[in-house]
Amino acid sequence: MILSLLLAVPALVMPATPEPAILAAPENPADTLFRQGRDLRYAQRWFEAAQAYRTLLGEFPTSSRAADARYWLASSLEQDQRWDEAAAAYTEFLAKHPDQRLLGKEARLNRVRCWGIRQWDSPTASAGLAEALSDDRDEVRIAAALQLARRRDARALPVLQAGLRVDASSEACRMALLSMGVQPQAAGPTQGRFLVVRVKERDKAEALTVRLALGLARAVGGYLSDEQLRQAKKKGVDLERLMDQALNAPKGTELFSLDDGKSTVTVTVE
Repeated sequence: MILSLLLAVPALVMPATPEPAILAAPENPADTLFRQGRDLRYAQRWFEAAQAYRTLLGEFPTSSRAADARYWLASSLEQDQRWDEAAAAYTEFLAKHPDQRLLGKEARLNRVRCWGIRQWDSPTASAGLAEALSDDRDEVRIAAALQLARRRDARALPVLQAGLRVDASSEACRMALLSMGVQPQAAGPTQGRFLVVRVKERDKAEALTVRLALGLARAVGGYLSDEQLRQAKKKGVDLERLMDQALNAPKGTELFSLDDGKSTVTVTVE
């Protein structure tokens, strides 16, 4: 009986001791402003993003976020098409944070782009582009020269000619020189440039396409009939100088097309 009563009494359960609440450390005010600026940029609210970055720099000029904030301030101004303010902000970023190598390169190129847009109306922008022609980075010098070439500014010519030797910008420099009525003087890189010979015979549906490295340019004559060779001579096609012509012509240029009644041979630069 006593045992039954003991079993009927519910066990006493001690209440669990609550774990102490972990309080999150408050966010640094500079970090808060930087995050706001980033979120506004992602939302493409450029004006407000610029204001957030300006507030950060005004209130916390020594923050570890200052360098990034200055760069993104300039970028936000550029996105908002405030070209003069953006160029000035990039200049301030470069002056105050010369140790920023990656962002520094982007800032120089972006500033050149802003100056290029304003060069017709702003003497400061035109002078900035001219100064950038002596930058210590090839890509910045060439970017400035390409912008000045749009105004046919002769100061760009030496940099454009030198740019023919730079793989990444050779084609753009070549096109800029030709648009200014200037013949490219330096032989550009042959890498990535070919002569494409297309032979279309009358009785065949598909054309034969052959890609030749420029060093094999003289081999083009082997795809021509005697009649086409006579036509080439009559038209002034210099088969001995095809490589030079291909180097100094924009990609996509058709060098010549010859037809002997049985086939048509077309040679282009690609």
